Amino acid sequence: MVGTGGPVATFSVWDYVVFFGTIVVAAGIGLFQAIRSRKENSPEEYLLGGRQMTAIPVAMSLTASFMSGVTVIGTPAEAYRFGTAFWLFGFAYAIMSVITAEIFVPLFYRLRITSAYEYLEMRFSRPIRIIGTSMYITQTALYTGLVIYAPALALNQITGLDLWGVLVATGVVCIIYCTLGGLKAVIWTDVLQLVIMLVGFVAVIARGAVLQGGLDKIWEDAHNGGRLETFDFDPDPLKRHTFWSIVIGGSIMWVSIYSINQSQVQRYISCKTLGHAKMSLYVNMVGLCVTVSLAMVTGLTMYSVYKNCDPISNNDVDTADQLLPYLVMDILADYPGIPGLFVAAAYSGTLSTVSSSINALVAVTVEDFIFPVFKNLTARQVTWMNMGLSVFFGAVCIGMAGVASMMGSVLQAALSIFGMISGPLLGLYLLGICFRTTNSIGGFVGLMTGLVLTLWVGIGAQLYPPTADKTNPLPLSTANCTNKLPQPSPTFPSTSPITLTTLADVRPPLADGWYSLSYLYLSVLATLVTVVSGLLVSMITGGCKQDKLNSNLFIRRSDFLCFNFCTESKEVDMTEKPAGDVDLGVNNSAYKDFEVEMKNVVHTTML
Repeated sequence: MVGTGGPVATFSVWDYVVFFGTIVVAAGIGLFQAIRSRKENSPEEYLLGGRQMTAIPVAMSLTASFMSGVTVIGTPAEAYRFGTAFWLFGFAYAIMSVITAEIFVPLFYRLRITSAYEYLEMRFSRPIRIIGTSMYITQTALYTGLVIYAPALALNQITGLDLWGVLVATGVVCIIYCTLGGLKAVIWTDVLQLVIMLVGFVAVIARGAVLQGGLDKIWEDAHNGGRLETFDFDPDPLKRHTFWSIVIGGSIMWVSIYSINQSQVQRYISCKTLGHAKMSLYVNMVGLCVTVSLAMVTGLTMYSVYKNCDPISNNDVDTADQLLPYLVMDILADYPGIPGLFVAAAYSGTLSTVSSSINALVAVTVEDFIFPVFKNLTARQVTWMNMGLSVFFGAVCIGMAGVASMMGSVLQAALSIFGMISGPLLGLYLLGICFRTTNSIGGFVGLMTGLVLTLWVGIGAQLYPPTADKTNPLPLSTANCTNKLPQPSPTFPSTSPITLTTLADVRPPLADGWYSLSYLYLSVLATLVTVVSGLLVSMITGGCKQDKLNSNLFIRRSDFLCFNFCTESKEVDMTEKPAGDVDLGVNNSAYKDFEVEMKNVVHTTML
């Protein structure tokens, strides 16, 4: 019986057909784009879709890029265990979209960059650019490996899918359509994958509503279980989720991801006009809100089904990440192919993130490491290099998934480090675009200070996790479990000389304060520390004496949409190459003039 505990069914033949059919279609899109664009095989076409993309597909790709399999599986589990506070991220998405669209998009669009980290050399120095790019490559390779591994592990233990077979298949499929089709293949595949993710959520909600007697009953159960207490205005920064931590901390965290992360920047600068680029972010905001809403309702549906028989407490699953796959096999096993659709939804999230990461890693490697050294490469050589790097980074991501399988509880630590690195980088960009006083020395010191501080807090939090009163898990029950499973045996016999102690006995003084800071405030802390320390060091080291800085490197009043209504402005078309265009490694006089100008800017900045 549904919702009473015990083993659930595994995949049927039709489930495998649906799942693998999705993978084949994804690979087919890459092949189609490769054939369609075979006569336009330029570096710009490969990395930026020829800068001819429109708002809607780019917006859907932006949404899919960070709606990974971890999100598909983890967000409903969040609602099941902690309630709907996560829904408040809708406010963070809105704030992030406005800041990114009105401040960062015009800046990057105006500079005609391919790598987001080109800006760091223009504004500061080449060493800072190399540091920023290296931080991005490290975090993205590790994060992508985890994105491949975490959903695969959860789904393997519930559905019976071979873990390593799916891991390798995921990487190979992404390598195929990234290598052959470039950014266009990635974007159009993301569109398909986002649709599959949303359909997977709808299928679970619809079946759950039928079983529970309608959405009204699901909502009533959630209310009675305390899952609808969304707004918590407690200002305590140590509580995991409050209105303030999500709206303030979440906004800064998402700004650091969307504004300066190459995976996202590469998408909106591929749009053919600035208007399309801005619109893609506002449409993406709607997509994010729809996705998180469906995930939340899915979590509430899961709570309604298991409100009196918690699968975790009943030992039906080992971790919270397995809750949604368990629910799917519990309530949808009678409908052949539907569980396969859900697994396809989870893996669509994984494929979209992996493909986005591979494409972005190729772009920053070529732009930041190869072009500055090898300036006489032909367009054909660059194209083959792009394809080779796609294969290389795909293999690296598969390898990182293998490393993740041996990391155990460090998985969560590594995911947290991904957020920690984005905060200092955001602070560095704000130093560059907002303050003419900032120089290269201040930028470097600020970046390192912010990074070291947040790594200290983040790693400390992993070693000494916050206590239950800070995480606020809601109560669950096993009262109606008819298929109760035996409790697992202890990991060592009672005669073992090992003595268990409570956390209170071993926690250092910082554990219940500094290390218990909400993870959402890590980006805020890093950004503020980077900006403040960077400004102070810049003023001490002569930053106030700088002059002749290129005005294109700073935010302008005309960048903001609200001021565009008051002035007549000609919308820039990305097919028109302005003076100072960077042409992706193809030698021309405009590139050389731009390079000379930027070297002068860097030299002046260093003085």
